Amino acid sequence: MRWYGTRTLMKMFYHLLVNTALSSVTNFTVWFAITFYVFLETQSVFATGMIAGIYLVLTAASGFWFGSLVDHYPKKLVMLGSSIVSLLAYIAGFVVYIQAAPGAFSDVSSVLLWTFIPILILGVIAGNIRTIALPTLITVLIPEERRDKANGLAGMVSGIAFGTVSVISGLLVGYSGMYHVLILAAVLTLATIVHLLFLAFPEPVPDATKEEESKRVDIRGTLVLLATIPGMIALILFTTFNNFLGGVFMSLLDAYALSMVSVQLWGFVLGALSFSFMLGGFLIAKLGLGKNPLRTLLLANVVIWVVSCLFPLYSSIIFVAIGMFFYMITFPFIEAAEHTVIQKVVPPERQGRVFGFAQSVEQLASPLTAFIMAPIAQFVFIPFMTTGAGVALIGDWFGTGPDRGIALVFIMTGIIGLIATLFALRSKQYRDLSKQYLKGVPASAPA
Repeated sequence: MRWYGTRTLMKMFYHLLVNTALSSVTNFTVWFAITFYVFLETQSVFATGMIAGIYLVLTAASGFWFGSLVDHYPKKLVMLGSSIVSLLAYIAGFVVYIQAAPGAFSDVSSVLLWTFIPILILGVIAGNIRTIALPTLITVLIPEERRDKANGLAGMVSGIAFGTVSVISGLLVGYSGMYHVLILAAVLTLATIVHLLFLAFPEPVPDATKEEESKRVDIRGTLVLLATIPGMIALILFTTFNNFLGGVFMSLLDAYALSMVSVQLWGFVLGALSFSFMLGGFLIAKLGLGKNPLRTLLLANVVIWVVSCLFPLYSSIIFVAIGMFFYMITFPFIEAAEHTVIQKVVPPERQGRVFGFAQSVEQLASPLTAFIMAPIAQFVFIPFMTTGAGVALIGDWFGTGPDRGIALVFIMTGIIGLIATLFALRSKQYRDLSKQYLKGVPASAPA
């Protein structure tokens, strides 16, 4: 199969991108909305941090299993199953929401609130299987010399979804709470299912044809394979560490922005900023990632952490917007580069489990960040910059108040991330994996 093969093959790929975009719009809408809604109802950074933590724990726990499903079963069937689970979760969440008494979700200790949240997060998590299935399908459909650009297109689709949902979520939550969010989620998920039912695309024969083999997750075999690829485990560990730091932004950025502007305005800001995410994907689709995508990945991280040190220096939504512009235009390069490296050095029949393993391990640190940093921000850094020693120490130039406490967390995170990235650029593991990629020979799958 060739990138510039038949028109039918191109249509298959674009239909897959459209279906993925529709699914992403649905799940991102629910994810953004529940975060906005809970903060507005409870005014608690702790609560939003717990939501991020629950999401990331479930993502880490499910990634490897999802990857095994992608490797062992038809990818269309797996994607259909994930959408059906999401649809059932959103319907169940809607029933809980309309049955709740007024004010039932305003208390952060409410049992009903913490029943409602996991139901919706389950629907979002089920959609994550597509982030594993799509890059494995790119390996099947797209020639190796064009995969970086195909990964850029996939990143651009994610940017379109991200931009769309930030506006939708902000508007719907601002004017009707979760009511219309959940109706929209159910309708879009149903549309995704119907569209996917009518799609047909070539798939590789699963690597496990025996019934007992098809049930294997095979963590040991995947670890053995990764160990044979010089620097691959180091790449996954580096991304894990970066996600530990990135979890700070996931758990605190919305609260930081909403301390300055309304949820409707913040939704529009994110929507406008998403064009930078799309631009990043577009640039990759046109220009590629260069001769060594791994170097591109690390240089993109340098940009992200420098930005993270600078934008919180002054309390302004304009500074936030500028910082997020550079963050979002750069992030697609990181994700596309990692996917491109894995697609080249890992055998196709094992890629689902490797992508799933990477997702599980890389997300493992983020829940710790969300669970730890949200309470620390709430009970240490915010008081430090509101009534504590930070007011006298740096308050005259840095500013004071809850938002400056969160800003201080962002700056410290950026400094740590920058140091780690500069160290990685000089490491032996970086040089070894670069050589393996340039050699262009996939590692042998374990027996």
